[in-house]
Parts: sequence; structure tokens; C-alpha cells
Amino acid sequence: MPSRRDPIEAKQSVHIRVLGDRDLAALRGMLSMFGEAFEDVPTYTAKQPDDRYLEGLLSNDNFIAVAALAGSQVIGGLAAYVLPKFEQARSELYIYDLAVDTAYRRQGVATALIEKLRKLATARGIYVIFVQADHGDDPAIALYTKLGVREDVLHFDIPPFDSAAPAS
Repeated sequence: MPSRRDPIEAKQSVHIRVLGDRDLAALRGMLSMFGEAFEDVPTYTAKQPDDRYLEGLLSNDNFIAVAALAGSQVIGGLAAYVLPKFEQARSELYIYDLAVDTAYRRQGVATALIEKLRKLATARGIYVIFVQADHGDDPAIALYTKLGVREDVLHFDIPPFDSAAPAS
């Protein structure tokens, strides 16, 4: 899907930063950019949470949002979750979403987002960052292969029980 942005904007310098609880506009911009990048605008924009919910998420130590900005425009983003472990006193970090606007791809933005996350993970004592990629998403697979060790695993989505149905 072509970007709606003017290609000239791609020449602006890009700033990478971790979002805090006062960065609602940037987080909403990131959600819109994810919708466009993943070609799933309704999921990311139709039912966005209210400001209080997003402020709570951004102030929660177990959620991390990293934005790539060209001026005030969000042109890339990463959403990750800290997963405290039970077998040892340590945490893993799961990259849930990562995308870059089409006009800014192949310019190192995704790598810069991950590098910012790596520094934050190091500062927090997190021992590993992991991410999934879909078969056929060759650019993502190439990026993650460049930065880490590939593990071939199976992923299963298990729906919760319907709250109206009795448990067996």
C-alpha cells in the first residue's frame, strides 16, 4: 500500500524516543501508522482506548512504546511488553508490533527502534528480547536475522472461553 506522505518528507531527520505517559498524541499517531503499515486500519483506529487507559499503559513498566519521529509525525514505532519470569528473577521483552511508514523503509529506522529498545533492556537488566515474524515477511525476517538468533517455533492462538458459556 503506497504511503499517503510526500516522499520529500522522507529526507527529514528521524528522532527515536521512548514514549512516556504524556505522549498520547505520539502513541495515537503510532497506532494510525501501524494501521496503515499493516493494512488493517480498523483494528488500530476504530476502537482506540480513551486517554486515561493509554496514559496508564504508557506509565506501566511492563509496556514500552518507542516512536520514530520526523518532526512531529510518527513514521515508525515499536510496542513491546516486559514479561517477568517465574523460574528466575529476570524478565524477557517481547516486541509485539514493529512497523515503519513506507516512505521511510530501508533507511535504518526499524534497526534504530530496536537499538533503542536494546539499550533500554540493558538498563533494566532484561536478559532477552524476542519477536515473531510471519512466513513470507522477508524484510522482517532479514532484519531480525541480522540482529539476533533465529528459532523456528510454532505459534498457536487459543481463544478464551466464551464468558456466556459454562466451563466444562
